[in-house]
Amino acid sequence: MSKPLTDHEKRKQISVRGIAGLGDVAEIKKSFNRHLHFTLVKDRNVATPRDYYFALAHTVRDHLVGRWIRTQQYYYEKDPKRIHYLSLEFYMGRTLQNTMINLGLQNACDEAIYQLGLDLEELEEIEEDAGLGNGGLGRLAACFLDSMASLGLAAYGYGIRYEFGIFNQKITNGWQVEEADDWLRYGNPWEKARPEYMLPVHFYGRVEQTHEGPKWVDTQVVLAMPYDTPVPGYKNNTVNTMRLWSAKAPNDFNLQEFNVGDYIQAVLDRNLAENISRVLYPNDNFFEGKELRLKQEYFVVAATLQDIIRRFKSSKFGCRDPVRTSFEAFSEKVAIQLNDTHPALAIPELMRILVDIERLDWEKAWEITTKTCAYTNHTVLPEALERWPIYMFEKLLPRHLQIIYEINQRHLDRVAALYPGDSDRLCRMSLIEEGNPKRINMAHLCVVGSHAVNGVARIHSDIVKTTVFKDFCDIEPEKFQNKTNGITPRRWLLLCNPGLADIIAEKIGEEFLTDLFQLRKLLDFVDDSMFIRDVANVKQENKLKFAAYLESEYKVNINPESIFDIQVKRIHEYKRQLLNCLHVITLYNRIKKEPNKKFVPRTVMIGGKAAPGYHMAKMIIKLFTSVGEVVNHDPVVGDRLKVIFLENYRVSLAEKVIPAADLSEQISTAGTEASGTGNMKFMLNGALTIGTMDGANVEMAEEAGEENLFIFGMRVEDVEAMDKKGYNAREYYERLPELKQVIDQISAGYFSPKEPELFKDMVNMLMNHDRFKVFADYEAYISCQEKVNELYRNPKEWTKKVIRNIAASGKFSSDRTIAEYAREIWGVEPSDVKIPPPNEPRE
Repeated sequence: MSKPLTDHEKRKQISVRGIAGLGDVAEIKKSFNRHLHFTLVKDRNVATPRDYYFALAHTVRDHLVGRWIRTQQYYYEKDPKRIHYLSLEFYMGRTLQNTMINLGLQNACDEAIYQLGLDLEELEEIEEDAGLGNGGLGRLAACFLDSMASLGLAAYGYGIRYEFGIFNQKITNGWQVEEADDWLRYGNPWEKARPEYMLPVHFYGRVEQTHEGPKWVDTQVVLAMPYDTPVPGYKNNTVNTMRLWSAKAPNDFNLQEFNVGDYIQAVLDRNLAENISRVLYPNDNFFEGKELRLKQEYFVVAATLQDIIRRFKSSKFGCRDPVRTSFEAFSEKVAIQLNDTHPALAIPELMRILVDIERLDWEKAWEITTKTCAYTNHTVLPEALERWPIYMFEKLLPRHLQIIYEINQRHLDRVAALYPGDSDRLCRMSLIEEGNPKRINMAHLCVVGSHAVNGVARIHSDIVKTTVFKDFCDIEPEKFQNKTNGITPRRWLLLCNPGLADIIAEKIGEEFLTDLFQLRKLLDFVDDSMFIRDVANVKQENKLKFAAYLESEYKVNINPESIFDIQVKRIHEYKRQLLNCLHVITLYNRIKKEPNKKFVPRTVMIGGKAAPGYHMAKMIIKLFTSVGEVVNHDPVVGDRLKVIFLENYRVSLAEKVIPAADLSEQISTAGTEASGTGNMKFMLNGALTIGTMDGANVEMAEEAGEENLFIFGMRVEDVEAMDKKGYNAREYYERLPELKQVIDQISAGYFSPKEPELFKDMVNMLMNHDRFKVFADYEAYISCQEKVNELYRNPKEWTKKVIRNIAASGKFSSDRTIAEYAREIWGVEPSDVKIPPPNEPRE
């Protein structure tokens, strides 16, 4: 028998990773050695693995720079409409491998590094994740950047360069412990500081009425320093820019006349200004009304709008004027997409610039603002909606408060004219919420100030139109749209699952990487026994590789023949990790009850971070780890059931776990998960979904056929009906003996013998005030899981369903999503024009 191929030899055989031409390999080796030499010449004689990583990163970066410059030059000359995606989060993960793939350099780099006696995968593992996001919303922004570049759109991502991203999660005695994410400790080879574009941002002060109109005066200034990161499209030589702002104190900060004498303290106080970009707020789907957060929101918006207007004024547009002076064409040249309400201040800020500084009259300024801005809603959970107290605005942004009052007055006048005497409606639709304190409803500001409002999956967009923004939709139904989320197939198939990408390419060619609908062609091979075998083999290899990773990192041993049952996402009550826990305990009880019965073996893995202040989410982690302690050490169970908490779930861990999954858990209460995107990643990577009819699961079932997913539980209509009649958890507890046993065990301390009371609060919540109705779906969930076991016993039928799912996942490419935004919201056409590479002369 021939000896097994090494990882390097396997990778060499994968055609979708690009061709390793001899010239390319030699050139990369030369460049690598030069970078390594310059790194070492500075201070050391011996190279560390990190030195090798940086040498490779700089080598790959060299290939980007020419394309980056040429792309920006091309935009300057063609002057297309520019898209500005404003987000407080960009969850980018690692950059090295994605850049190699999009530039078609991966195999050349692999070969070059191999010839130098190094291993590419080991070097890739050294890179820190750029964790500048919490979860879905931030990762969506990252996928969108990839798609916008791949579709040749002149697009810019604008956000904050947090010094500390999402915390690193450690599990200690079964509890989550947070650690600061010092991701910039060793430097970031992918960013370029641009001090020449530094801009002032104003806070505090007061508004003075002058004969020329209102003036915002006596403000405190913080400087915004841009850092640019290149965003390469897939093999089209387009390289766009993500510009992240960092806060810097001006050199005269706190050294003005009133502060004479305490020079040392004044310099130390620079930190106060610079704290604005220090740390990402770690909440997902939850609003925390802190002043520092409001400062962050205004900081990114104010710097970005100045930048947009500078670029608008100075761009060449078929005429020899040095600058544009008229704003008439602004909305034909500029689109601003608001990723949730976090950058909502772009609306009053653009009004302030147009009215106070550029001296446009209100009506013209308002027309420009609404035609320019569009808003994406990401959640209907009331606790997630941003409602800022008015007193904070009075202090921090007094001029913006005046502008918001004026926007509201004109808005309410319009509503009153349409519905005379309907004061309830005025109250519901106001941007200002009465109460103590009075608050500004940022979602209402976004709806009124945008020409398009979209939800992120069909069911969510419908809920938005019929509930949250119903009054607004009654007046302007044409404003409301759906844009179902998507994921980039470059990172989420080619990068993380090259084995699967390769067997797909063998059957249908490589075009699916830029046109994912082509996966439909795989339906021709659903009965092809060779292809079925190949798909199953790739999955088995991915499972073995992940099992080996878990063993090396966490010393846990798992059965690779078992179902890999995986739920990875932020920990939140609405996502119902608790329902998953109840199933695990039920399974455990069944094994204990009939220890000699044949059970389909399972490894249940949950991973995700809990917001540091979210007590119940932290308790859910503790329950799951406690159940693991019992289950994993019970000799009766053996390797039929294992329970593993995946520590520090992040983009780079998702890239390892998703390709290894058999079963994807998408089990939120119907009507609560706006879309989900992890669901799409699992589908594309050959896992089957167990899920409720919520978010994009609905459309996944529609694309693949409901019979090819494990759909269970209440639909939105059922949840609404239950809300009307009242949800009584005890009814289920009394009626379902297995559920009663599980709850009694948790309650009595079976899983926390040293602290029998530990989970009392959680049981009390489940029994008496569970907003997400875990018990109501328990029975349907358990019986649906039995269907999963049944199908898994028949590997061939299981794999056929897998193929049908992969074949149906084309809709869920972010390329499709972005093409829809482009045509239906931004008014631009995606282009497949390939900009000539730097080594070819321009026409």
